[in-house]
Amino acid sequence: MKVKGRIWLEHNDQIILGVGRVRLLEQILIDGSINSACKSLKMSYKKAWKLIDSMNEVSDKPLVEKISGGKGGGGTQVTDFGKEMILKFRTAETNTKQFFESESGKLN
Repeated sequence: MKVKGRIWLEHNDQIILGVGRVRLLEQILIDGSINSACKSLKMSYKKAWKLIDSMNEVSDKPLVEKISGGKGGGGTQVTDFGKEMILKFRTAETNTKQFFESESGKLN
């Protein structure tokens, strides 16, 4: 038998980050844009913006911000705070997995 579970981070009883949201942020960092990240994740652009808006609304600081115009026409980027939150989530996720493995070992 195994102990399994999923985690998410909340602020004021509302979800900021879960596995899917973190994956979206990480993919934006990898691909350089929300549109490209959506294609990589096979996610609709509308759903991605809905998740981003939700994260930004719940958080005290934005995790993703819009960049105005310029030669490239602007875009979006994951903020330093967003990067910090990704790291905190992944650390909590690793610690939780270790706990689950430890508890699973007690069941056998």
